Amino acid sequence: MKNDLVLSERIRPILARRRGVSERKMFGGTCFMLNGNMCVGTWKESLIVRLGKNGHEQTLTEPHTRPADMNGRAMKGWALVEPAGIASDESLMMWVDRAAKYAESLPAK
Repeated sequence: MKNDLVLSERIRPILARRRGVSERKMFGGTCFMLNGNMCVGTWKESLIVRLGKNGHEQTLTEPHTRPADMNGRAMKGWALVEPAGIASDESLMMWVDRAAKYAESLPAK
């Protein structure tokens, strides 16, 4: 739980420059929303990213990624980035920005 809070604190400044950001407790961590659409979240020290179904399989070939499976079923269009993949501020920013661009492409809720 403590590491989820630390990761959330690292995510907030990255998303602060965007409009329509909100937070919700989900998956046992914090989920960040953009215009009502889920964008990224924290889960057991890892980052959950929503990148859409197009390119899903390609995303899972990237280092330190695996399917997002919080309830026994992989969520298509989502990936889990393990702690090693978000250790640097630059790598975290890259993943959050990718997910934010996708979330902003969706209709607002």
